[in-house]
Amino acid sequence: MSRSKSKHPKQSPVQAHVSESSPASASESRTAPPESPAPERPVVPGASERPVESSGSTGGRGGVVGAALRIWLAAYRVEVVLFLVSFAVLASFSSQRFLRQSEAPHFVYQAKAWLEGRLDLDPEVLPNLEDWACVREVEGKKVRCEGRVRPGDRWFVSFPSFPAVVMLPFVALHGYQFNDTSFGVIVGALAVALFYSLLRFLAKEGETGRERTENVGLALVLAFGTLFFYAAIRGEVWFSAEVMGVAFTCLYVRNAVRAHRPVLAGLFFSMATLTRTPLLFAGLFFVLEALCPGPDRLGQLKALGAHWKPALRKLGLFALGAAPLALLAAAYNLYRFGSPSEFGHAFLYNNRVNVDIDRWGLFDLSYLSRNLEAAFLKLPKVSFNPLRLGYDPHGLTLLLTLPLLVFLVVPKLRPRLHWPLWLTVAVTALPGLFYQNTGYMQFGFRFSLDYTPYLLLLFAIGGWSLRQRAVLAAVTLGVLVNFWGAVAFRGYTELVRNW
Repeated sequence: MSRSKSKHPKQSPVQAHVSESSPASASESRTAPPESPAPERPVVPGASERPVESSGSTGGRGGVVGAALRIWLAAYRVEVVLFLVSFAVLASFSSQRFLRQSEAPHFVYQAKAWLEGRLDLDPEVLPNLEDWACVREVEGKKVRCEGRVRPGDRWFVSFPSFPAVVMLPFVALHGYQFNDTSFGVIVGALAVALFYSLLRFLAKEGETGRERTENVGLALVLAFGTLFFYAAIRGEVWFSAEVMGVAFTCLYVRNAVRAHRPVLAGLFFSMATLTRTPLLFAGLFFVLEALCPGPDRLGQLKALGAHWKPALRKLGLFALGAAPLALLAAAYNLYRFGSPSEFGHAFLYNNRVNVDIDRWGLFDLSYLSRNLEAAFLKLPKVSFNPLRLGYDPHGLTLLLTLPLLVFLVVPKLRPRLHWPLWLTVAVTALPGLFYQNTGYMQFGFRFSLDYTPYLLLLFAIGGWSLRQRAVLAAVTLGVLVNFWGAVAFRGYTELVRNW
C-alpha cells in the first residue's frame, strides 16, 4: 500500500509561507434466538474417527495451524465473506484513489513523527496547511499561530491520534508514502464484518429475533445504504476517523452488552473515543447496562443502595480498561496544547472556522440551527437547464441518506435494549449538533456516522422485517442516494487537486 512518488517536497507549505511572508524566515424477557449461528467450536470432519498422530505425522505443526484455521473459518465464514465482498465493492468505488495516498494523510505524518522520535511534526515535510494545529509560545503560554509562520512554531495533528497508532506498523514499513486510502477501505470492510458479528451476537443472546439472512442484510445496509459508503472509499483524515470509529463502536458494544466484559468494553471504548471524541458520550450505554440492565430498570436503580457492589465492580473494571489509553492521551494533549482535554481544534492554523471559535467557542447554542438544517433539512439541488442533480456540501437530510430512520419512530417492538440505545444516540448526537462546524465539505451530515451503528441496532431490535415492502423501498432509496454520494462527492482536497 505504498506509492512510488516521494512525499518529501522540495519546499513544504510551511517553508513557502515563511519565505513569502516572513522577512526573517425481541421482548423484555430473554428468549432463544431463531437464528442458528455456527457453533463456537465446530467439529473438524474426521476428527473423531481417527486419533491425532504425534510428531511423526506428515502435518506436524503446520497441520495443527491448518486445522485451527479451518475451525476459525467455519465459525466466522459469514464474516469473512462479508469482509471480502465489502472490500471488493469499496475498492472498486474508490477507483483511482485506492492506488494512491489521499491529500489529507494527517495520521500518516503523525505516525511517522513518532517513529522518528518526536512528538510534534516536522514542518519541512507537511504536504499542505489544511486542518493542522500550530502552537506558538508567547510569554510562556501556548497560543494559536497567527499571521506569519515563525521558525519556533510547532505543528501537530488537530484530531484525536489513535488512528495514527493503528497505522504505526504500516508507516514503519512504508514511511510517508503509506497509502491511507486503501488502508481505509480495508478498515471499512472490517467494520462491516464486525457489525454483522455484533448482530449475530445479539441474536444469540436473545436481544434480537433476526435470522442470519437479515443480519447480513443489515450489515450490507451499513456498508452501502448509509454515509459510511462514501466515507470508507476516500482516505483523508476526517473520513478515516469516522470509519475507524464505526469499527471500534462495534467492538465496544459487543463487550458492553449486559456489561459482561467490562475491561474489554473499557479498552475498546477508549479506542473509539480517541478516534472520534463524540464517542465519549457513548459510554452511557455501558453505564446503563451495568447499573440497570432491565427489564425493571427503576426497581434496579432503587435497589442500588443495598446492592451496589456488583455494579461498582463492573464500572471499576470498565474504568480500568479505559484508563491506560485515556491517561496517555491526556498527557499528550497537555504537552501539545496545555490542556488534557484539548485535541487541537482551538489551534487550527489559518482556518475559516477560527472566527466562530474565537467568538463563541468550539461548542455553543448558536451553532444548533445550522447543524440541524445540515442534518435534517438540506435537500438535493435540481436544475433543469441543463438537467442536473446536485447536493449542498454543508449537508443532506438524514431522511434521504438513512431512510430507515422513519421506522425507528414507530417500532413494532420495544425490547430491553430500546431505551439504552436511544439514550446513547441522543447523547452521542449532541456534540455534533452544537459544534462550530457542520462537517463541510461533505455528502450528507457525516457526524451522524458516530451514532449510525446504534440507529441500525435500534432497527434490528424494533421488529420491522427487511422483507416488508415499505422497508425494502427505504433500503433501496438509501442505497441509491449513497451510491450517488460515493460517485459524485468531491471534497475540498479533490477540488484543490482539480479532479
